[in-house]
Amino acid sequence: MKTIPMARTILLLLVFLVSPVWALDGGVESLRQTSKAFASVAREVSPSVVFVHVEGKASGSTITRFSSPFGKQWPFEDDLFKRFFGDQLPGMPKLPEPDTPGRERRAIGQGSGFVFATKDGLLSDKTYIVTNNHVVEAADRIRVKFQDGREFDAEITGRDPQSDVAVIEIEASGLPALAWGDSSQLEVGEWVVAIGNPFGLRHTLTVGVVSAKGRTGVGINDYEDFIQTDAAINPGNSGGPLVNLDGEVVGINTAIFSRSGGYMGVGFAIPSNLANTIAAQLIDQGKVTRGYLGVVIQQLTPDLAESFEIEPGQGILIAQVSEDSPAEKAGLRQGDVIVAYRGQPVKEIGSFRNRVSLTPPGSTESLTILRGGKRSTLDVTIGELTEDKLIAQGPAQRTEEIGLTVQTLTPQLAEQFDAEPGKGVIVTQVRPGSIAAMAGIETGSVVLQVNRKAVTSAAEFARAVQEGAKEKRVLLLIRKDEMQRYVVLNW
Repeated sequence: MKTIPMARTILLLLVFLVSPVWALDGGVESLRQTSKAFASVAREVSPSVVFVHVEGKASGSTITRFSSPFGKQWPFEDDLFKRFFGDQLPGMPKLPEPDTPGRERRAIGQGSGFVFATKDGLLSDKTYIVTNNHVVEAADRIRVKFQDGREFDAEITGRDPQSDVAVIEIEASGLPALAWGDSSQLEVGEWVVAIGNPFGLRHTLTVGVVSAKGRTGVGINDYEDFIQTDAAINPGNSGGPLVNLDGEVVGINTAIFSRSGGYMGVGFAIPSNLANTIAAQLIDQGKVTRGYLGVVIQQLTPDLAESFEIEPGQGILIAQVSEDSPAEKAGLRQGDVIVAYRGQPVKEIGSFRNRVSLTPPGSTESLTILRGGKRSTLDVTIGELTEDKLIAQGPAQRTEEIGLTVQTLTPQLAEQFDAEPGKGVIVTQVRPGSIAAMAGIETGSVVLQVNRKAVTSAAEFARAVQEGAKEKRVLLLIRKDEMQRYVVLNW
C-alpha cells in the first residue's frame, strides 16, 4: 500500500527535474523559429528592394541634403576605423570639394525603394518603383541597383511632395513586385522588418516592432499618418519597405527622430494604405488629386468638449466654414462637431484630413455631426483641392482676469486688420504670463464670440467675460490671419 505514494513522489520528482530542460529546449526552439521567420522575410523581400543612386546639380559651397548626415567631420576619426574603411563608409557620398571657378559641382545622393507594380507594353515593358520624394526631387539622373547586381537608369513617373511619395520607372520586365499589406490592421507591438541601404550599406535588414500608429503633427509632411517603429532606420533607408512577417509592405520608411543624424530608436513610415493610393494616382495621372471639404478644424480638448457639452474624444470641432465651399453647401456650420465620416468614427484631425483628401472629388459622402447636443447626418459632395484653397481707435477695455485688452473694431481698425466693422473686437494687448498669453492669443487677433455669443464692442466683450467669471471659465472664438479657432480660458 505504501509503494503507490512512493511511486507518485518519484514521478513528480522526475517531472520537476526534466521540466526545466523541456522549458529551455522550448524557449530556444521558439527563438529559432522567430529567427527563421525573419530570414524567410529577407529571402522573399530583398530581390524587390533597390539601391537608389541620385545625381543632381549643387549650388554654392554649402553641403547639400545628399552629403554625409554627420556634417563635415566623420565621428569615426580613429586610425583603426580608417584601417578598415578608409576615410568614409562604403557607398557613402564624399564630402564636397572646395569650389573651383568654372567647375560645376555635383551632388550625389542615395536612398532606397522597392518594386510594387509592372506593366506590359507593346513597345516596352515597365517596372514601377516607389520611393520617397525627398530622395529624387532634385535628381538629374537616377540609377537603381538590385540585389542580384543588375542596374538600370530610372525616370520619374510622378512625385507628391505633400506626402513625400514618389514613383520612378525603369524599362525592364520579370522583376518581382512586393504586395501591399493593409496598414489599418497593424497592431502596436507587432513585429516589422525594415530593408534598405543605410549609409550605403546595401540590402540591410533591421527588425523591431510597431511602437505607435497614427502619428500626426510631426511636421515632416503636409499629410501625415505615420507608423512609428523601433526597427533601426538610418540615412539611406528612406524609401525602403517596412514589411510584416508575411512579407507584405505595410509602410515606406521615411524619417527618423534623431539628435545625431543616426538611429535613436524612433523611426517613421508612411502607412501602406496611404502610399498605395498615392502611388497608383502617380502612375495613372502623374499627379495626385485630393478631395476638399472647406472647413477649418481643431482638436477637441477636454476644456472645449466640456464647453460644447460632449464627451472628450467624440469628434473634432469646426472652427470655420469657407464661403461657397462643399461644407457650406452641405449645411455645415461653425461650432459643429464632426463625429463620423463615411460611417467611420472621427477622433483626430490628421486622420480625418487624410481621409477627406483621399476621397475622389465629385463623390457624395455622409458626414455625421453633433449640433446643440443633437446628432444628424448630412450628405456632402467633395470638391477638388487646388492651390488657391490652401487656406483711428476706439476706447480700450481691459479684462484683468484673462489678461486681455481689446478695442471696438472701428472702420479704421477693421481696414488695418482686414476685419469687418461690427464683427468682433480687436486684441490690442496681451499681458505676458497671463492665461490668454499661455493660450496663444496674440495682439491683432479678433475675438468674434464669447461663450458662443457674438460680440460687437469692447463693452460687450467685458460684460460677457464678467458673466463667465462666476465659473472662472470662458470660451472664445478667435480669428487670426484668416484662420479661426476656439480657445477655452480657465482661471
